[in-house]
Amino acid sequence: MQNPSAPAIVLASASPYRRDLLDRFLDDFETVSPDIDESNDLGLSPKEFAQHLARTKAETVSMQARDSLIIGADQLAVVDGKVVGKPGGHQKAVEQLMAASGKTVTFLTAVCILDPVGRSRYEHVDKTMVHFRQFDRRLAESYLRHDEPYDCAGSFKIEGAGFVLFESVTTDDPTALIGLPMIWVSDVLLELGYLAT
Repeated sequence: MQNPSAPAIVLASASPYRRDLLDRFLDDFETVSPDIDESNDLGLSPKEFAQHLARTKAETVSMQARDSLIIGADQLAVVDGKVVGKPGGHQKAVEQLMAASGKTVTFLTAVCILDPVGRSRYEHVDKTMVHFRQFDRRLAESYLRHDEPYDCAGSFKIEGAGFVLFESVTTDDPTALIGLPMIWVSDVLLELGYLAT
């Protein structure tokens, strides 16, 4: 599907989930893990902060790969107006899940694509609403032992068994919850001629 004459594509992310999504339809791309400051010192709103992180990742990687198309992305989970990060460990993950029980969590998945040919920047933020069922600590613990989603914002994997925690998901693009809204990404790549039609 990839246009062999188009510039190289670089994913500015260390996420294996995003890499797997691009693998679904791109034959050849690189991944580079951008080293950026992820603190919100500017007091940005969650949506602005997600977009800022995606743009900063893309721009950081573009400095070492100027002739490549760069895809930067970031995802934030928001509960009660507050950003919830990756838990990093079991206890924090239990706390995150119990705080989400019976509530709606908003996932903001931001993407920034830098095109070296047109010197253009394309940006998008996907909003996915996950409605969590009311559950107890026992289910949270059981789920975490099964999926170990300690590197995932919100402490679950939709591509794993995370659905046991949900009542419903409201989204325009189901891949966004995994980490990259592929409908939008493929639209841009088609428009720019990076995919063979």
